This record gives sequence, C-alpha cells and structure tokens, in this order.
Amino acid sequence: MSVPHLPKVAGIDPTVPVSYTDGPLSEVPAAPSSFIQDRLAGWVSDLTTLHELTERLARTSNLDDALHELLDAGAALLGARRGLIMFEPSDRRGPVSTIGLGLAHAELGQIETVPRSATSYGRILEGLSGSEDSLTTPDLLSDSSLDPRGREVAARLGYAASYALPITTDRTGRLAAAVWLYDDPAEPLERQRHLAGLYTGYAAEHLARLLELERARTDVATVTEELLPSRMPRIPGVELAVRHHAAPQGGNDWYDALALPAGALGLAVGSVSGSGPSALAAMGRLRAGLRAYAVMEGEDPVAVLSDLELLLRLTEPARSATALFAYCEPARRKILLAGAGHTPPLIIGDRRTEYVETTLSAPLGMLACWEAPSVEIEPAPGETLLLYTDGLLRRAGDSMDRAFTRLHSAAASVPRALRQDASAVADHVLRTVFPDGPEQGDDTEDVVLLAARFD
Repeated sequence: MSVPHLPKVAGIDPTVPVSYTDGPLSEVPAAPSSFIQDRLAGWVSDLTTLHELTERLARTSNLDDALHELLDAGAALLGARRGLIMFEPSDRRGPVSTIGLGLAHAELGQIETVPRSATSYGRILEGLSGSEDSLTTPDLLSDSSLDPRGREVAARLGYAASYALPITTDRTGRLAAAVWLYDDPAEPLERQRHLAGLYTGYAAEHLARLLELERARTDVATVTEELLPSRMPRIPGVELAVRHHAAPQGGNDWYDALALPAGALGLAVGSVSGSGPSALAAMGRLRAGLRAYAVMEGEDPVAVLSDLELLLRLTEPARSATALFAYCEPARRKILLAGAGHTPPLIIGDRRTEYVETTLSAPLGMLACWEAPSVEIEPAPGETLLLYTDGLLRRAGDSMDRAFTRLHSAAASVPRALRQDASAVADHVLRTVFPDGPEQGDDTEDVVLLAARFD
C-alpha cells in the first residue's frame, strides 16, 4: 500500500520526513507556526506603517511640506530624534533649500561649517565614491578618520551617530540627501534600513513631481511679471502704488499705468477668462493693445475699449475679458473712465468712501460691438482712486454682495494718517480684507489692487 503524498504548503517542503516522539508533550519543541505568525504580524505592522506614512506624504502639495514630512517619517522609521535634508537637484536648476528636524537655524549653520566633502550629505550630493547608497557613521566622536571639525560640531550639538540616504530617481537623478542623527553611538537595524529605503524611494518620486510643478509655477510667475509693468511712472500731482498676487497656476488679471501726452496718466485693470498659458498670452496681447490705443486716443476711454473689443474678437474669438480704463489729468484733478463688465472703482477720502457709479456694460467679447458711456469724476485733494480686479472680491470666499461690503468697510477704515500714502492705503485694504494674507481663500483667483492718490 503506497503512502499518500502530503499536500504542498508555501514555505514547507512535504518531502522532509516528519519525526515523532514518545516523550511527554511538555518536552515537545514549540510548533514553527508561532514563529511564522510572529513574522507575518511584523510584516503586516511594517506595511501598515509604510501605508500611513506614504499617505501623509501624498497629501503634501509643496516641496517644503513634503521635505518636512520626509524627515519626520524617516526619524520614526529609523528611531532617530533629529535630522536634516539638503535639497539640491543635480541638474543645478534649483530650487535649493536646507530643512532641519529638531535643529535650530543656528545649529544648521554650524553643521554647514563642516567641509562639505567631509559630511555624509556632501558626499552624496557631490556624487563621491561610495555615496550611491546609504552612509552609516555609528560613532562620530570616536572615529579618528573623520574630519576634526565634523567631530567638534557633533560634540557641541550633542549627536554621536548618523545615517544618510540619497533621495534620487531614475528620471531626475539626485534630488537631495537626508541625514538622521542619533544622540548616542548607534546604527539602524537591517529591518529599519529596509523600511526607510522603501519609503524614500516613494518620497523621491513624489518630490520629483512637486519639483516639476514648482518649476512650472515659477516659470509662469516670471512670465506674468514680465508681461506687467516693472515700475510705476512718475507723474506730477499723483502718487501710484500697486499690489499684485498671482494665482499659482498662472494669473489672468492685469494692470497698467502709463504716462500720456500733456502730463496725462492712463490707468487700467482687467481680467481675461480662462487660466494657464493661453490665458496668459491673451492677457499680454490685450495689455499691449490697450497701451497702443491709450497713446493714440486715451482721452476717449470709450474709443480705447471699443478698439480693445475689436482686437479681442479678431485674436481671441472664443474668449471674453473685462477691462476698465481711466484717463487722468492730475493737474486738473479730473478723471474720465469707462468699464467693460468690470468692477467699479472706489474713491477714498476724508469726507467720502464710495463706489464710482459706472454704467453697466457687458464684458469685452460678449457683444458684436461694445460701447458704453464714460463717467467723469473729480477727486478732491488727498483722495485716492482704488482700481481692482474681481479676484480681490472672489478670493475672500463670500458672496459678491458681502464682498463689496467688506471691501467698502476696509477702505473706509483706513486711518487718516495713512491716507497721505498710496502704498499705505493699498496695504491697509489688503490686510483688512485678508487678515491671514492674500494667499487665503480661493487660490485660483488673482488679486490686483492699483491705488492712485491725487494731491
């Protein structure tokens, strides 16, 4: 009679003979299943920890937050209390930053006084021999082969061991070097190194995506600033100040101030529909067109906006825009303005704070031919004309009615002493509307505030 084959089980060889004993059960060795269960429980715990840490990292949306999260997670995985990360992409295009964990700014400065080639993060960033993988220094203070300055700084700051990892991807190359510091001589266990390696591999890919996004935002911001005036003109009888906060993905609001013949001044604000590079290009074309029309016929704001309407329909038939143009004669304190679907400006003075009653009109590109009557105002000496885009209203997150009320209250609350300075007026209005800064609320909206104070 043949012996039946034992079933195959993962990790167990059924051909190994099974031995039996006649001794008491208390002398029988413990079953191997308890060891397997312990190992499985450890693996599950490690996977759960990695899942939680990577989820936290995935929720970060900018480089600084992601680098802080990477340092915190690495410290938890490696059993360290302090650390630092040097973010220096190998393509030398930046940005470059140093972030510490449990280290003050002055302490980071002391660490950076150590010759770069003598530090673990320096060898990683410079691609020196043997720096492609982790670098362990289990006893900094007793290792005579290390740079004396490095041992001196370690003793002064109270750390005795370090463990460094390169942060790199195949696509971008070396992005950063992270170092975790131990208070006493020590080195991480093999299991801790494995977990930290898995985590930093994921973190590197996340950092690469954020770096690409950060560079794109920087490029868009640079182009946006280049398309807008680099400085305000100096015109006798009027003081100008502008505040512009562009949305991260690329702004579509614009402003302009240009000197015109006979001592006149042209002021303009506007907004183009859409977002991204195409809206940015459309904004540049409209602003350039308005400057040309203002020089030719600026004393007639209606004609300027009518020409701008034609330009928009010819170059951007599927796009709309709002605009407001004001022709100012500071010597006479006279302003003639017209708006196309744009928010009304504010007059701020000692005796009044009120919106200018502009005629309601459709945005540019919404009608076959745009035209609306202009409005003439005469600011009193010391009064400020405040032009702005609707991003100033929308970013606060309120309904438009409440946003207009909030803006009016902010303008009315400008202290009398500050009303002598256009910059102070603009700053006060922004601080009042956005107590937590213009970055609060809907970050898809630009904020433009242009203040003109008349003597």
